[in-house]
Amino acid sequence: MKHYKYFFFGNISVLILLLPFISQNLLAQNLQTQNNWALLPFVKENQYNPILTPGNSNFIDPITKQSVKWEAAHVFNPAIIIRNDTVYMLYRAQDSAGTSRIGLSVSTDGHHFSRSQQPVLFPDNDGCKAYEWPGGCEDPRIVADANGTYYLTYTAFDGQLARLMVATSTDLIHWQKQGPAFAKAYSGKYLNVWSKSGAIVATYSPNNIVATKVNGKYWMYWGDQFIWAATSTDLINWQPIEMPKGMKPPVALRGQAFNMPQLQIVLPTRKGKFDSDLVESGPAAMYSPNGIRLLYNGRNIPAIGDKNLPEGTYASGQALFNANNPVQLIHRLNHYFMKPTEPYEITGQVNNVCFIEGLVYFQQKWWLYYGTADSNIAVATCNKPL
Repeated sequence: MKHYKYFFFGNISVLILLLPFISQNLLAQNLQTQNNWALLPFVKENQYNPILTPGNSNFIDPITKQSVKWEAAHVFNPAIIIRNDTVYMLYRAQDSAGTSRIGLSVSTDGHHFSRSQQPVLFPDNDGCKAYEWPGGCEDPRIVADANGTYYLTYTAFDGQLARLMVATSTDLIHWQKQGPAFAKAYSGKYLNVWSKSGAIVATYSPNNIVATKVNGKYWMYWGDQFIWAATSTDLINWQPIEMPKGMKPPVALRGQAFNMPQLQIVLPTRKGKFDSDLVESGPAAMYSPNGIRLLYNGRNIPAIGDKNLPEGTYASGQALFNANNPVQLIHRLNHYFMKPTEPYEITGQVNNVCFIEGLVYFQQKWWLYYGTADSNIAVATCNKPL
């Protein structure tokens, strides 16, 4: 039998339910309601993970003219899209010298992948060599347009500076490099500053991810100290968003942000949390009329962040932006939704890393592909409806 105690104050009665666990239940219900915008929960597919590990294929490097085992050291940080009911994974692969190239693997079930023997995007003797050599081509993200052309944002690393790049394709195999995303913006003002991790705003549907305009422009979240935004009319040439006159940054600038202080930070780091040291865009941002959901990566420093996560841990977060004003943050999870827990995530080239980059709705569920310890690739799934 439940016990109630009543207090009467004139015509007002206050009912107090004397159950020791009621406050916890109400808190859980409130949290569920507050976070109903988020894509949760994700469950790691540990019976299959890691789904892709380093390979031994040889490749004649066009710059050195030498045969290299281009994916023998590490494979990680994949982009994902569906074509003809097939999962296409474009992933970062490293050779023993540390040069990165982008490989291609395909799957019909999301778990078992067959890889191409040659990379599909790599440093070459072309107009992008100065940006891509010797570090390589890294960390792709992908969307399609309404006509079926694919747009890949990726990072070029020359050994000192990272630059956000764009490449296009109609078949996911043959790619045309379009050059640095910010080359033309503000007369080249942001060409030679650190930029990477471009997550274009897109509409997700079964088996497709299509870039979506907001107020007549395409939008992209990018960056890996803080997260900034940029707009485009063609998905190739992008203009970073600068702060309006009189606006100040929401947090003190750190790291690479010192070199671009005019940019408007749309997602800052947070003291005391898993994303205290760095935030970095994840897969293509998810557009809906109720908001733009961004899955992102956060890096932790216990001294200023989550004291329960090891130094340098990469865990996964989610944020929601205004669908009509993509720089306005509406909601943000207070806690990570995925962190390193498995041996293949805890130990590797960089320890304690779950780094999300690929997301797709396939076979009536969400598939989230991510790099583990900068060494292998894994997947987690979520049964929340589209």
